[in-house]
Amino acid sequence: MMAWTKAKVAAAVVVGAVMVGGTGGIVAMNRGAAAGAPTPVPGGAPVAEEQGEGKSVSLAAVPPVVVKTEPQAGASGVDPATKEIKVTFSKDMKDGSWSWSTLSKESFPKTTGKPRYLGDKRTCVLPVELKPGQTYAIWVNSENFGGFQDSAGHRAVPYLLVFETKR
Repeated sequence: MMAWTKAKVAAAVVVGAVMVGGTGGIVAMNRGAAAGAPTPVPGGAPVAEEQGEGKSVSLAAVPPVVVKTEPQAGASGVDPATKEIKVTFSKDMKDGSWSWSTLSKESFPKTTGKPRYLGDKRTCVLPVELKPGQTYAIWVNSENFGGFQDSAGHRAVPYLLVFETKR
């Protein structure tokens, strides 16, 4: 009976971590690092496999991450006259490769043109038409779509951009 109770408690903990969303992955990454095992990287091979055992992590080996967005993530009161969404990555990106994905149909803006990279090769621009008083939620890469890649082919870490326009 005691073993069954312990199993139920362990299952509840695992379900709780999964429901929090991503916490299980973070815990697994920390445990793996502590045990000396290769650390998994979203969208790519474990860092230790790319670098080779015993070598330090390098910028070239890790996946790109979002470092800046316009509008800023979490912003409210964004001008609905804004015509472009810009996402800047930590590394030079592969041109013609992107994944602007929907969280829901209602939260994705109407697009008015094709995405493009600016001359810095790190900032991708999505031409849009925004509505007043609307909350937008846009995945930059996602679990299922990984078109944003650096020039070496590493998938960018998924990023959820959420902002709200003023009325």
